[in-house]
Amino acid sequence: MHSFVNKPGDSIARSLAGMAACYPHLLRVHFDPDYVQRAQPGRAGKVVVITGSGSGHEPLPTGYVGLGMLDAACPGPIFTSPTPDQLLAATHAVEQGAGVVYIVKNYAGAVFNSEICAEELSQEGIRSRKVLVNDDVAIPEISNRRGLGAAPIVIRIAGAAAEEGRTLDQVVAVSVRAAENARSMGFATNTETLPRSIHALPLGDHTVELGVGIHGEPGVEQQVEGIEEIVERLMQPIVDDLPYRSGDRVLLMVSGLGGTPPLELFLFFQHINEFLQARGISVHRRLVGNYLTSLGRGGCTVTLLRLDEELLSLWDAPVHTPTLHW
Repeated sequence: MHSFVNKPGDSIARSLAGMAACYPHLLRVHFDPDYVQRAQPGRAGKVVVITGSGSGHEPLPTGYVGLGMLDAACPGPIFTSPTPDQLLAATHAVEQGAGVVYIVKNYAGAVFNSEICAEELSQEGIRSRKVLVNDDVAIPEISNRRGLGAAPIVIRIAGAAAEEGRTLDQVVAVSVRAAENARSMGFATNTETLPRSIHALPLGDHTVELGVGIHGEPGVEQQVEGIEEIVERLMQPIVDDLPYRSGDRVLLMVSGLGGTPPLELFLFFQHINEFLQARGISVHRRLVGNYLTSLGRGGCTVTLLRLDEELLSLWDAPVHTPTLHW
C-alpha cells in the first residue's frame, strides 16, 4: 500500500495536530519549531526529561510525554533527528530550575545536536546532562551500538526518578544504570520501508533479516525453519552479551516495527518467555505491542532490562502518557 506520508503537504504536522486533538488532557503541541510538552507541567524544582527522535518511530517520542516519563519531546522529519532549535525551544518551555536530562539514542545526528544544545544551555546557566542509549547487540563494538528498544525503557526510568524529586545527578545515575543493563536486537520479515518506497520488498521464503536497525538499516539475511529458530538466533546474542544469568529478573519488551499483527507478537513473546525460563531468567515485567516502530516494517525488536529493586520500583511508579499508563 502507498504511504500517506508520501503525499504532498505537511503530513507530520497534521499528525501532531491530530495527536493533540486526541489527547488534549495530556499534551500541548507547538509548531515552528515542532515539539510536544505535557499539558500539566511538572512542579517547580523538578528535573525535566526530554528526548528527540525522527518521525516514523511512533509512539516514540511523542507518545511518551506525560506524568512519569517525558516533559517534552521533539519529533524530527522521517528517520531524521530533530534540530538543536527544537530541543532548545522545548527545554525553555518546560525547564523548572533543576536541570535537564536528554535521553539520546546513539546516532550521530542525535548526539551532535544534543551537544550543541547543551553548549547553548551552559551559556544560559541551565544545567543539562545526556544519557546515551546504545543497546543493539547486533553491533559488536559497544561504542558504535545503535539505540534500539531500550529507549522507551530508559525514558520511563528517568521520568519516574525525576517525578520522585531526585536531583539531576541522581536521575542521570539511575538512567545510566538502566541503559547499561538493557540489551536489544531486532529482525525483519521484509526490506526497509522508507516513505519514498511504494512497497516493502519481500524477502525469500524462510528468510529473515537479523540485526536490523530502526531506520531501515539492513541486518543479515538468514534462512530459518520456524519461529523457534528465529527466537534462538535473536535471543542468544542478547542473553550472552550482558550476560543475563540464571536467577536474574528482567523486564521483557517485544515491540513490533509497525507491520506485524498482535497475534504474531504474542506468539513471539511466548516462545521468548519459554527460552528465558529454560535458562532460569525470570520475566517480572513485560510489554508486547508497538512501542518503537519503523513505519510499517514487518518484524520486531526484543529488549531485556535486568531489574533490581530500585529499577523495579521506578518502573511500577505511576505513569500517565498516551502510550503507557498505570
